[in-house]
This record gives sequence, C-alpha cells and structure tokens, in this order.
Amino acid sequence: MNDDPLNPWKTLSTELVHESPWISVTRHDVLNPSGNPGTYSVVHFKNLAIGILPLDKNLNTWLVGQFRYPINKYTWEIPEGGGKLDVDPLDSAKRELKEETGIIAGKWTKIQEMHLSNSASDEFCILYLAQNLEFKESEPEDTEQLEIRKVPFEALYQMVMNGEITDSLTVTAALKVKLMILEGKLR
Repeated sequence: MNDDPLNPWKTLSTELVHESPWISVTRHDVLNPSGNPGTYSVVHFKNLAIGILPLDKNLNTWLVGQFRYPINKYTWEIPEGGGKLDVDPLDSAKRELKEETGIIAGKWTKIQEMHLSNSASDEFCILYLAQNLEFKESEPEDTEQLEIRKVPFEALYQMVMNGEITDSLTVTAALKVKLMILEGKLR
C-alpha cells in the first residue's frame, strides 16, 4: 500500500477480514497523513466492472431492469456485469451484452475508464458504446431476473437528468454518449 512516493499514509499492519469469490475486505492499521493512528478498511474487487450502452442507428438503447440486493431497490441500468481480470475486457463486454439482452454488436468503442468508489474500494470499471447491433436470444445467469426495455437514448438521458436512474455506470455512460452526440463524434 505504500508503493507511491506521494502516499502520506503509513501502513502498520494488514489483516484479511472477509473473502468471497467476488470481493475481499482488508483492515489496515495505519498512521494517517498527520501521523495519528487509525484504521482504513478496503474492499478489493476480484473482477472488473463492465458496462455497455448499446445504441442503434435510430439512437435507441436498451436498459436492463432488476432488483439490486445491496440497495434493496429495483433499478433500470445499462447492461453491465463483471469481467475476470485475466480476460480481455472487450470479450467480457461482448459476453455481458449477449447474456443480458441477446444483442451482438459489430462496432465497439471504449468510452470511459473509472474507479467507482476510490475512498473505500479499488473497483475499476470500463464502459463501452456498442453499435451496429444484431439481435439474438438473451442468456441470463440463473441468479438474474431481468426485464429488458428498448428506449430512445434521449429518454435514458432524461431519466439520468431527473434522478430516476442512479446507477453510476449508467449515469456516466449516458452523459458521455450525450456529449459525444453533441460534439458530433457519433455517426
């Protein structure tokens, strides 16, 4: 944890507190930047977060509706999921899009990379724009009860702006694609 020469934190000890197939939680006893003792707990993600905004030639997109256990709420979001660290993120994105929506895209553009909550976790995300769409059968995992909805991109953008959608991957992808449209970067 102290590899960066700009790091003002000093790690005194580290203890693995919890581990699952998806995350681990580590407790660090530290000296904070002012030299006082403290505790810093970090959630380590064992997969990349992957999000895909599919967009057809008429500027329609597809949202996935599902119940999200951690927030105890049904949400609408772009197709998203996890990608193994040793797998090309684009291959993971293609798998997730097909799995959740049945869509296969002929054109892929990486639109954003970001850390999702860098004050408490190391979760890293890659967002893609998928275009030149072909439609097949979806193949959701057995843990997923998904509803798929086709909406005009502008409706998604308004849902983000009105606060109806709060999923960080969806918010970021919608805002980035809106900027790309406004700047004439999408054909």
